[in-house]
Amino acid sequence: MLHSIPHGGKLINRILRGKDRELSELKAKELKKLQLNKREISDLEMIATGAMSPLEGFMGRDDYNTVVDTMRLANGLPWSIPITLSVKEETANDLSMKEEVALVDGEGNSLAVMLIEDIYSHDKEKEAIEVYKTDSPEHPGVKQLYDSGPILIGGKISLFHRPRHKDFIQYRLDPADTRKIFQEKGWKRVVGFQTRNPIHRAHEYIQKSALEIVDGLLVHPLVGATKGDDISAEIRMRCYEALFENYYPKDRTFLAVFPAAMRYAGPREAIFHAICRKNYGCTHFIVGRDHAGVGNYYGTFDAHYIFDEFEDGELGITPMFFDHTFYCKRCTSMASYKTCPHDSSEHVTLSGTKVREMLKNGVTPPPEFSRPEVAKILIEAMSVNKE
Repeated sequence: MLHSIPHGGKLINRILRGKDRELSELKAKELKKLQLNKREISDLEMIATGAMSPLEGFMGRDDYNTVVDTMRLANGLPWSIPITLSVKEETANDLSMKEEVALVDGEGNSLAVMLIEDIYSHDKEKEAIEVYKTDSPEHPGVKQLYDSGPILIGGKISLFHRPRHKDFIQYRLDPADTRKIFQEKGWKRVVGFQTRNPIHRAHEYIQKSALEIVDGLLVHPLVGATKGDDISAEIRMRCYEALFENYYPKDRTFLAVFPAAMRYAGPREAIFHAICRKNYGCTHFIVGRDHAGVGNYYGTFDAHYIFDEFEDGELGITPMFFDHTFYCKRCTSMASYKTCPHDSSEHVTLSGTKVREMLKNGVTPPPEFSRPEVAKILIEAMSVNKE
């Protein structure tokens, strides 16, 4: 029996099957259509599969307001990020309460039916300050917020067509799938690791340190929309596969993808990522430095401190906090500021900018920083991009 109970007590499933699916698909042809952006499509899929349990649809105003103000749903359950569907004013004027609408992707393919339970406007500046801690349009999450429509539509969704994915098919596992796999493996304590970057030695050290005290590790890279200069999910997945092939114990580790879009909301997103991984069956969650951060908007350990705003056990998943990690030449091993007594001149650390520069020039970073298999994949990818 797994020790991880879904957030709110049960795993939500809003995917229609059989006759219900056929009827909804037919009905959608006659309904008004709302086109979703990439992030909203990711959110729709995650609501439907239970990754965002206990949500059953896009948030109405009560949940939205309490999440923005207090990091809780209206019923008091912890939740840190608004999950919303925005529309233009003229679109909203044509909609009414208790009306059903079809939700469609960028190509106009119908994915789901939604029952409208709320139509309300949102204060974008307030949401920016509370959720992202800045109102700067330079922040990618804030920019997306400012670019969204002024009116929000809330209501329960019923999905009849999964969004079309051509990539990572074998790794696209729903919460019900990962829970079943952990159960079959006999893992009672599972630690989740969120990433949107290639895994370097420092990340590997953190993961393996966590693995010492649990039964299994879920490496769960985010593959939804990210900002343009992030390394593509396809290249990152090849890096993860190389690590799993050569350096990770096959019976204690598992690789699957997380279909969420990045919001770059720093501390608030760390809470959101932890709650989602709880729904996937994790009992523990690794929170590194500047989790889900971007630029200099958040303090180095703000994503650690935010967990103190919840009572012990209230989130239902145990955060594992890690300090800055590196290779120490004096210790002759990977270490962190918590474990290494030596001066930083002994530490092998490279900035992201420096690493990118080395890789672009075909220079392999030192083995204390990156596994050679990972460096090779990144160098090849960057030389292709240069051509």
